[in-house]
Amino acid sequence: MSLISVRHLTFQYEGSFSNVFENVSFDIDTDWKLGLIGRNGKGKTTFLKLLLGKYSYTGTISKNVEFDYFPFEVSNKNKMAIEIVNEIATNAEDWEIIKELNLLQANVEILYRNFDLLSGGEQVKILLISLFLKGNHFLLIDEPTNHLDLETREHLASYLEKKKGFILVSHDRIFLDKVVDHIISINHTNIEIQKGNFSSWQENKNRQDNFEIAQNEKLQKDIERLKVASMNTVKWSNATEKSKYKNEDAESAIDRGYVGHKSAKMMKRAKVMEQRIQKAIDEKENLMNNVDKTEALKIIPVESRKNPLIIANKLQIKYDDKTIFAPVSFEVKNKDRVAIVGKNGIGKSSILKLIIGEEISYNGEFKVANDLKISYISQSTEDLKGDLKAFAQENQIEESIFKAMLTKMGFTKLDFATDIEEMSEGQKKKVLIAKSISEQANLYIWDEPLNYIDILTRIQIEEAILKYEPTLIFVEHDETFESKVATKVIRLKA
Repeated sequence: MSLISVRHLTFQYEGSFSNVFENVSFDIDTDWKLGLIGRNGKGKTTFLKLLLGKYSYTGTISKNVEFDYFPFEVSNKNKMAIEIVNEIATNAEDWEIIKELNLLQANVEILYRNFDLLSGGEQVKILLISLFLKGNHFLLIDEPTNHLDLETREHLASYLEKKKGFILVSHDRIFLDKVVDHIISINHTNIEIQKGNFSSWQENKNRQDNFEIAQNEKLQKDIERLKVASMNTVKWSNATEKSKYKNEDAESAIDRGYVGHKSAKMMKRAKVMEQRIQKAIDEKENLMNNVDKTEALKIIPVESRKNPLIIANKLQIKYDDKTIFAPVSFEVKNKDRVAIVGKNGIGKSSILKLIIGEEISYNGEFKVANDLKISYISQSTEDLKGDLKAFAQENQIEESIFKAMLTKMGFTKLDFATDIEEMSEGQKKKVLIAKSISEQANLYIWDEPLNYIDILTRIQIEEAILKYEPTLIFVEHDETFESKVATKVIRLKA
């Protein structure tokens, strides 16, 4: 058995006043398939880069395997895919390469196309087989499923299920359940490893959180009760002590000894209670450090007086005068939550852009009600820049509401002081989501809103949608999100 051993790992970014990790120790078996989870900004990618030796740290990381990181940086994307495979996995035979591609249910002909002309899913497949073919390398796989359609995710899950020796960062709950046999979670105060998949980890986490919350409430009640009892005992002791000196006759002198003994006994009892109080306080301080204290998000939809809001009859999007999917017909009414699903490149985002008024060629009938207030989340975060205050002003949203939503999604004081272009992709997506749910709209249009978004925030968003019932049309490849949120599904087929 080979181990990756981490001992007393401590790390902070230069100029920061707090540690990202502090005195962290654990062991990883190199045959494990680990899912790495944690809130955006908690250090998942940082941890992978520490394993790769990208940053200086205190403590030790010892291992007898090499690490490789996905996504692998391709220096020349104009080369054929087969050339890139051979450069990464220098000892791989052709039959091994073809075997790996077959496991991913990928067409062998993609090997003989330029890498930059491959789809996102095809590029993922080429890089993954290359890294696994290197041998004796432990893979650090950072969010491979972003932008991939459901079918490609299923192929990828089946492939990784047959492999071993990797850490996988993913926020897709179903994907994690299919692929991993251990979970490594970055918590508020530690890093913890559990055997099992995401669902078993979440069940254990909920059970532990509920126990700690109940224990915390019990200890709080015990502390208050003991404090009252201790104060009363001290009062009784003091009153008893004073009573020794009320009478001066000889008989009372005998009584003073008895009363003094009684007073001392009561004071000793009070000190025992104080010790119990301190013990309860100490125990209470060790609870709930890793309990995720999340507040509910809020959406303020405005129901349109028009119904239906959208009518499509035999709609087909056209690219260069060619239709890209079979005709679809649908209506969107108030409080509908519509998922648009289909393979990458089939035109899902084009339908959303058509709804918001962009110039998109199409066949068939398509009508959007006049004067709708639409809130739109784009796939891309490339244009985000500046600070959050300026962003709120530019988008004419209430800054206090906008920042409150970000706080509920895990933003810290440091995050609020960071320019948006310097944020992680997950944090940028949260900025777009916070903007959208801060807007009062008749219709919410979300194009892959959950890419890079951590699982806890996904659950918050699901719960808010189910509570406030906005009229929503979305494209999203997270099966769990779709199944919980959608009331209608539009399936696009070639």
